[in-house]
Amino acid sequence: MPIKMGSLKEAKTQKETVQKSQSWSEPSMESSTTRQQRRDPSRHREIFGVQLEVTSLLLQGQTRKLLVLQWELESSSNLSSAHGSLKAKEQLRSQLITSIERVQAQFDQLEREYTHQALGRLRNSAKSNRSQPAIGIKQTHKTRPTIFGTVAGDQSPRDNTKRGLPQTPKGGVQRGGYGSLEGGAAPEWATLPDDDNSLVYEDGVLVSGSLHALVQHATPTATYYPDTAYLFAFLLSSRLFIKPHELLQRICELGFTQQGLQEEDISGVDKETLEKFVVHIVQLLGEWSETFPYDFRDERVMSSVRTMTHRCIALQPSLRRDVTQILHNLLNKLTLLERYEEGLTKHPVAPPADSLTEVADITDVCGSPLVMAQQLTHIELERLGFIGPEEFVQAFAKESNIDSSYKDLKKTNNLEVYVQWFNKLSYMVATQAVSHVKKKQRVRVIEWWIEVARESFNIGNFNSLMGIIAGLNMSPVSRLKKTWSKVQTAKFSVLEHQMDPTSNFSSYRSTLKAAMWRSAGAVDDRQKIVIPFFSLLVKDLYFLNEGCASRLPNSYINFDKFWQLAKQVTEFMAWKQVTCPFEKVSHVITYLQGTPVLSETGLALASFECEGPDNSYEKERYKNLHRPDPQPSSS
Repeated sequence: MPIKMGSLKEAKTQKETVQKSQSWSEPSMESSTTRQQRRDPSRHREIFGVQLEVTSLLLQGQTRKLLVLQWELESSSNLSSAHGSLKAKEQLRSQLITSIERVQAQFDQLEREYTHQALGRLRNSAKSNRSQPAIGIKQTHKTRPTIFGTVAGDQSPRDNTKRGLPQTPKGGVQRGGYGSLEGGAAPEWATLPDDDNSLVYEDGVLVSGSLHALVQHATPTATYYPDTAYLFAFLLSSRLFIKPHELLQRICELGFTQQGLQEEDISGVDKETLEKFVVHIVQLLGEWSETFPYDFRDERVMSSVRTMTHRCIALQPSLRRDVTQILHNLLNKLTLLERYEEGLTKHPVAPPADSLTEVADITDVCGSPLVMAQQLTHIELERLGFIGPEEFVQAFAKESNIDSSYKDLKKTNNLEVYVQWFNKLSYMVATQAVSHVKKKQRVRVIEWWIEVARESFNIGNFNSLMGIIAGLNMSPVSRLKKTWSKVQTAKFSVLEHQMDPTSNFSSYRSTLKAAMWRSAGAVDDRQKIVIPFFSLLVKDLYFLNEGCASRLPNSYINFDKFWQLAKQVTEFMAWKQVTCPFEKVSHVITYLQGTPVLSETGLALASFECEGPDNSYEKERYKNLHRPDPQPSSS
C-alpha cells in the first residue's frame, strides 16, 4: 500500500498557484499540430464518446512508435563500420523497415477507423431516435447510468421480435463442426442459442453482449477485421471472464471453422477468400502480441500460436516472413522483460531497518536537484515501461471472488514493484531528513529535496513529486518544528497544493491535463514526459472496476465499462512509451535503487534524537520505543 500522506498546507488560491508553478503552456491553436488537435480525445469526448477517444489514444501511441522507429532507422544509417559489419547493419535496417511498415499499416487502419467512427457518430447525432434502425441490433433505453454508478436493472428487456446481430455470417459456421483446429466435438461455448449471439448497441456504440457474441466480434473473416479500438478493449478486459489461452483458442477455432478450414480437404474454399482470411488471422496475432506480449509467456498460449501459425503458413507460404517477424519481435520483448526481472531478483531491495550505521548525505551523492530529478525520471520510466496494460485488470481478478479457472494467472509483479519503488523513495527522503543531528544540515537537506520535487514537477514526473512530498510529510519529519521553522516553505506549499488530495485531487488532475496537452503538442522529447501519480491511477481503475457491474442483470457483459477501462489504460500506454531524454548518471541511479532506508521505528527513533519529545503523546511514544521487547518465556 502507498504511504498515507500527512496533512497538507493550504496555498492561497489555485489560480495563483498555477500561475506561479506551471512551467509549461498549452499549445497554440495555430500550431503545426492542427491535425492531431482535431483528434484530441478531450475536445470531442462529448460529441463522439469513449469509443472514439480510445481510438484517438491508440492513434497517438502509433504515432510515437513511428517517430521512434524512424529515428532508429536514421541512426542506423549513420553508424560507422566500427559499430558492426555491413551485413549486420543491413539486417538491422531491414528489421526496422519491416517494423515501420507494420506500424504504418496499423496507423493507417486506425486513422480510417477514426474517420469512419467520427462520421458515423455525427450522422447518428443528426438523426432522431425514430430514424434509428430497429432490425439487426438491440436498442437500449435512452438514458444510461454513469460508469461509476451500479447498473440497477436491465435497461433492455429481450425483444423476441428482433434477431440478434451475429458479427460473422452464420452460413460459414454451418460448413463444419466446431472443435479444435484439428477438428473434434463442439465445445459448450459454441452451442449457445442464437439469441445469445446478439450484441447491444446504443447510438451506434457497442454497450453489451454475451461472451460468445463478443468473441465473434473479435474474430476476423475474409471480409471483416475488428476495429483496433474494440480489439484492444476486448483483449484488455475479457480476461475477467476468460483466460487468454482459452480466448486465443476460441478465436482460432471459430475463425477457421467459419471459413470451412477445419477439414483437410479445402478444395471447395475460394483461394482469394482463403488468402484474405489468413492475412487477417496473422494480423490479429501481430496486434495481440505487440500490445499484450506478456500473455505469451504462458506456454498454453504459445502452443495455440504454434498450431495457428503452422496452419497459416501451410495455407499461404508467403506469410512465413510476416510470422517470423512477429515472433522475433515478441521474443525480443519477452527477453527484455526477463532481463529486467532477473535484475530485480539479483539486486533485491533491502527491507527497512530500525537503525543504520551510516547514511550518505544525498547532496554528496548528487549535488544538483535538477540532475537528481532527471535520474528519478530514468528510474520511473524504466519501471513504468515494463508494466503490462493487462496487469491492471489482472490485479482486479486476483482480488475478486472469481472462479478457480483464472487464478493460475497472477502476473502483476511489475505493477507491484513500481508501487514498492514509490514507498522506497518516500522512506529514503524521510531517512535523509532525520539522519543529521545538526539542525542546519537537516534544513539544507529538506530544502534540497524540495528543489528536487520542483524540478520533477517541471519535468512532468508527478510520481516522484508525490513520493518526495509523502516522505517530507511523514510524522517523523513533519514533527521537527524547530527544523521546519528555518525552512523556506513557500515552494513546498505550492507543490503540496498541486498534489492536495481534497476534491479527489482536483488540482493535480488539472495539472495532469495541462501536462498531457504539452506532451501531445511537443516537438522536444523533454516536453513529452508525463509520469502520473501511480497510486491514484490504480485507485481510479480500481473504483471504476468496483463501481460498475461487469455483467448486466440479463447476464450480458457490460462493454460500456470495458470502453472506460480501455480509455484510461491507453493513456497509461502512451505515457510509458516515452524514451527518457536525459543523460544517465549510473552511480546516482545505483544509489537511489540500492541505498538502505529506516523503518517506521527507525525513523521515529532518529527523529527524537534530532528533536526530543515535546508533549505527552510523544513522550509516551519515545518511552515505548526504548522499552525492550518482552523475551519469550522458556517452556
